[in-house]
Amino acid sequence: MNRSRFTRHAVAAAFSAAALSFGLATSASAADITLKYAFFAPEGTFPGQQMMQWAKELEKRTDGKVKVDTYAGGTLLGAREMWEGVTMGVTDIGLSAPSYDPGRFPLTAGMALPLAFPDATTASRVLWEVTNEFEPKEFEQYKVIAMFTSEPGYLMTREAVRSSDDLDGMRVRATGSGVPVINALGGSAVGMAMPEVPQAVQTGVVDGVMTSREVLQDFRLAESLKYVTDYPMVVTTFAAVMDKNRFEKLPDDVKQVIEELGDEMHAWTGHYHDVENVQGALKWSADEHGLQIVELSDDEYAEWDAKLEPLVNQWIEEANKRGLPGSEYIERVVELRDQQ
Repeated sequence: MNRSRFTRHAVAAAFSAAALSFGLATSASAADITLKYAFFAPEGTFPGQQMMQWAKELEKRTDGKVKVDTYAGGTLLGAREMWEGVTMGVTDIGLSAPSYDPGRFPLTAGMALPLAFPDATTASRVLWEVTNEFEPKEFEQYKVIAMFTSEPGYLMTREAVRSSDDLDGMRVRATGSGVPVINALGGSAVGMAMPEVPQAVQTGVVDGVMTSREVLQDFRLAESLKYVTDYPMVVTTFAAVMDKNRFEKLPDDVKQVIEELGDEMHAWTGHYHDVENVQGALKWSADEHGLQIVELSDDEYAEWDAKLEPLVNQWIEEANKRGLPGSEYIERVVELRDQQ
């Protein structure tokens, strides 16, 4: 974590301001409560829409007693600073991606393995449930107020990929747990930030991407990438958290509303992402740019599964060696995934 952006003076000032405003909120009338909610990406993204929906619902369900000021697009904190920013009081609520920081969230990292989630709705439900069941130590200083995932990543390529032979040597943009997946299937993973991808695709630096499919429209990648291989890979996990001590200082009625929203937001966000984001992008891409969905043969599908299974087994073995319940965690994830 880059701590340099927080000088000693800035940290002290942030703590003083946060303590002052929070103290007024809890000692005066409940209508004085204002919570800062920060996120690193634009509010138009599906996690950003979740942030806006959560803020609107909290204000509505507390009859205006709580006001939520939202800071999207990294205007308050970036992805890497978010967790520390919450504990230091720079923001009351921070939304970031545990998938981007598996060392800090070693058990939750298991959710980002190639586990064949069918969609974001299912994966988001599973993430919320296993986090509540296992209570990972990595979140012990936080109150987790919402969790959800992207849909699983898919291959989106310039040329159709119908087999691992087609993928052999192909340069595919991937990040996090997607990198070993692409490499295991025979491709060559290339890491880069998403805003750099459109130019990289246009100039031939990469031959495709592996991520959730709304990027076809959001970044207009469907203009160049005409094929999607219908094989779900890995999800990206997201968590919105408060410092646990700060959460406990909230009035009981406000805490109750936050608890209720936690049980609801994974479903709202998963549905929004699957239906509004992804399906809308696929329809636009097909209608405007002739996007085609490529189906793998049964034998090829099984071959890809076999190539990725060692990645899951390796993670389980390493988690178990570290004293984490790796075997139990993945077993429960799969069980919950298959529940209707």
